[in-house]
Amino acid sequence: MTDVVIAGSGPTGLTLACDLARRGAGVRILEQRTAPHRESRGKGLTPDSIEAFGPLGVAERMTAVGRARVTLRKYFDGAHISDTTLGDGLLIGQWQVEEVLRERLAELGVRVEYGARLAGISQDATGVTARLADGRAVRSRYLAGCDGGRSTTRGLLGIPFEGSTAEEEVMVLGDVTAPGLSREFWHQWFTSDGGGVLLCPIPGTESFQLQASRELDERGEPLPPSLESFQRLFDRHARMPGILLAEPTWLSSWRVNVRKAARIREGRAFLAGDAAHVHPIAGGLGMNTGIQDATALGRTLAAALTGQAGERERVLDSYEAERLPVAEALLADTTRRMERVLAAVREPGVGTEAGLD
Repeated sequence: MTDVVIAGSGPTGLTLACDLARRGAGVRILEQRTAPHRESRGKGLTPDSIEAFGPLGVAERMTAVGRARVTLRKYFDGAHISDTTLGDGLLIGQWQVEEVLRERLAELGVRVEYGARLAGISQDATGVTARLADGRAVRSRYLAGCDGGRSTTRGLLGIPFEGSTAEEEVMVLGDVTAPGLSREFWHQWFTSDGGGVLLCPIPGTESFQLQASRELDERGEPLPPSLESFQRLFDRHARMPGILLAEPTWLSSWRVNVRKAARIREGRAFLAGDAAHVHPIAGGLGMNTGIQDATALGRTLAAALTGQAGERERVLDSYEAERLPVAEALLADTTRRMERVLAAVREPGVGTEAGLD
């Protein structure tokens, strides 16, 4: 029996594990992947997240790895039209955030257990049993599902994921190098015929994160992401002959999802981060909201573990009461921001200061 088992070792799960471990709670963190990834994914920390990292002892480490100011350089039909410098927050790749948190967690005596995939969850009056795909069973007082938008934990708990998926809104993403392109700017190219391509430099690396509107085949179906398709999109929108993309380390596609878990507590099990809510990527709020969820859940579980039995249910209920309204507001806000980003594709006068994850 341990105090808390955490499923998922992204920023949400790692933040929760660090927070609980520093408070003296027994923690195990399970990850179905077999090794850490090196994908930029969410790439910015807000001031609130940096502040939340202070008590964990990693705020200064994050600042040292990331970049405090970034200038968005916007182009329309190949012409440079504006620069906007963002002074708040920190530009940093998600894999870098996870790396710093893993190092801190190891200092606290906890390591991620890779290759551990959940296959079943059962609960009783004293705890939760997580059954793994390899036949092992892990027993804990509480379970936290921090395992992303396709959360196995949420599915095993039978919690509906309510909302919608816009099948027609497809973006491609990836990490590539772009020799000859200035790393001083987050480049954002848009064209009058619709669509766009964005290249954001990831600090401390030679890579840019590429984000682009989908490329369609002759039947109107989205083409799978590839270095060749990235180059075609770049050439079409950026119109910068001589810049050749190279060294792809992550290629992915993404559809606009607006979904929220019907509840984020099921007995002794809880959901946090993308397992609890997914939303348009505009605003760069996904990773940050997960970190805030983890901070709230860590505080809640620590209080339940150390508090009086008579107060425990009230304390545990407080997490959902605090974070579900935040998730609802997040979905509304990011939907509005995404509408602004899509408007910027067509209107050169509209800013894109809202940013993207």
